[in-house]
Amino acid sequence: MNPASSPSTPWWNPSRHADRRPVLMTRNRIQAAIRGWLAGEGFTEVDPAALAISPGNEAHLHGFSTQAIGTDGAGRTMYLHTSPEFAMKKLLAAGETRIHAFSHVWRNRERGALHSPEFTMLEWYRVGEGYEVLMADVMAFLRLAAREAGAGVLRFRDRVCDPFVEPERLSVAEAFLVHAGVDLMASIRADGATDAETLGRELDRIGLRRASDDTWSDMLSRVLSEKVESKLGQGRVTILDRYPSAEAALARKVPGDARVAERFEVYACGVELANGFGELTDAGEQRRRFEAEMAEKARVYGESYPLDEDFLAALEGMPPAAGIAMGFDRVVMLATGAPRIDDVMWTPVP
Repeated sequence: MNPASSPSTPWWNPSRHADRRPVLMTRNRIQAAIRGWLAGEGFTEVDPAALAISPGNEAHLHGFSTQAIGTDGAGRTMYLHTSPEFAMKKLLAAGETRIHAFSHVWRNRERGALHSPEFTMLEWYRVGEGYEVLMADVMAFLRLAAREAGAGVLRFRDRVCDPFVEPERLSVAEAFLVHAGVDLMASIRADGATDAETLGRELDRIGLRRASDDTWSDMLSRVLSEKVESKLGQGRVTILDRYPSAEAALARKVPGDARVAERFEVYACGVELANGFGELTDAGEQRRRFEAEMAEKARVYGESYPLDEDFLAALEGMPPAAGIAMGFDRVVMLATGAPRIDDVMWTPVP
């Protein structure tokens, strides 16, 4: 390799850029193909503002804050969004029915092969449609990405996934049983309430470490990250469906079963690519969830974010919809076989 094009050379060095450029041009082709597909389906592309009252209200997502200075010199704390979700749902309340956005989003405390503090998220919504249609959308995009990259499969390190075969669809409970030997549903009551003691015994039984102050959600995350995720999307795409309602975030509960929610994630090569919901439109329930999430954030991290009252007001008028966010850079990574997210960004974050 030319020393000027080694990974330690700045990305803006001409030789290094010449090595990077073919992947970046593939990124452009993938983005153009997805945009064309969405246009053909009647979607309107929107451009949500990045500055927000709240970056998001999930306990373990961390925003970047800034001071917005008014003409009177007074400052106001604002945030770069961790997702365009709040803004896009306001557009649904305003009357839009099929929208999508390629948005730059910002998440603090995130850096690694699969994480960048700034990245591109593709988010789209369908009013009046069930969340299952989003699963088909994601598969269409993964196939487009593979074709535009000239690849028959998706790759991450030594893992391979064929997007052209039918995906595997598992509930979270099924995945825990199959891949970790954990009976997750035994720790969830009929009303959706969770039992940390019962789940803790399951972790003890399989020899997975836990702390004395771990919550039920902490333990669920540990089983998922240490026992389950690496086994998903091997050979074919996995759709991990029906998250416990305690992990529903902004998803509605499954009709007739309060234990689980209309939430799914998509995995390929052990990498999470997308997170979709049958959207919650009950503003009161959403406020309760946000308040619980911010209480947990304050407990764990000693900080919390304000609620976007404008969003909660808009939710009152939002029609039934399905929505999903997909990590666009990760899709490009897997289609091109790139080992790091920085490799598929035109200008990586310093």
